[in-house]
Amino acid sequence: MEQTEYDRLLAAWKALRGTHNLRIREVACVNAPRTLLVVEVGSEQAHTVALSAGIHGNEPAAPWALLALVRDRLLDDRFAYRIWPCINPTGFAAGLRPNAEGVDINRSFSRGGTTPEARAIITANRDRKFALSIDLHEDFEARGFYAYEPLAANATPRYVQTVIRAMDDAGLSVQELDDPAFDLGPPGTRAVQTIGRGTVVVDAKAEGPFFTGGLPMSLFLLRGSAASALTFETPMTRGWDERIAMHRIAVTTALAQAG
Repeated sequence: MEQTEYDRLLAAWKALRGTHNLRIREVACVNAPRTLLVVEVGSEQAHTVALSAGIHGNEPAAPWALLALVRDRLLDDRFAYRIWPCINPTGFAAGLRPNAEGVDINRSFSRGGTTPEARAIITANRDRKFALSIDLHEDFEARGFYAYEPLAANATPRYVQTVIRAMDDAGLSVQELDDPAFDLGPPGTRAVQTIGRGTVVVDAKAEGPFFTGGLPMSLFLLRGSAASALTFETPMTRGWDERIAMHRIAVTTALAQAG
């Protein structure tokens, strides 16, 4: 049988066990014939950062960038990490946004999870707390990098401006977001977003009701598990190496800022 892109990604992660200090296991998706890979890095006594990618199967650079961050030892060793290398293995294998049931996983983190993948993550994360959550994405219409930082009540943005400065310093493209036709979420969400050059800062509580079918993972984690949550978007109109570089710079910059 011909290997899928997910098979190759899975093999690449498992190959790191011999050279990197990783703990790798597979978590069952209840009532679905698939598992999710979860990787643990670092001491269980350290503050933990959650890293994830591949929740949309047609955003291929994000999972490979996450692998590169670990492979090249770029993660800040002050933290431990819980890593979800590819949240949507069936979509990734097929090159499609939704999962095998045709559902957008990133609209299913409500009521204990309404997809097998969301339920698996919510169950595995039970009683876990994260200093930071970072979810890696791509955007087919973007021409530059941009980032979301949803905020809990009375919080101020801590990360996105620093990340955008790092993109500028590296000479990488940053997305202008002032065009109201540019998709930043369900209709109406711009009313509760503060939009800057390459940055979307949002009141998480105010934005939640716009997601009528279920929450994105970042908003869900921010409600009870993560002190801060970021979503990074790279532009699929750019070359592969540039997109990988954007995610590497964005993640390492955010981790440095989290100290």
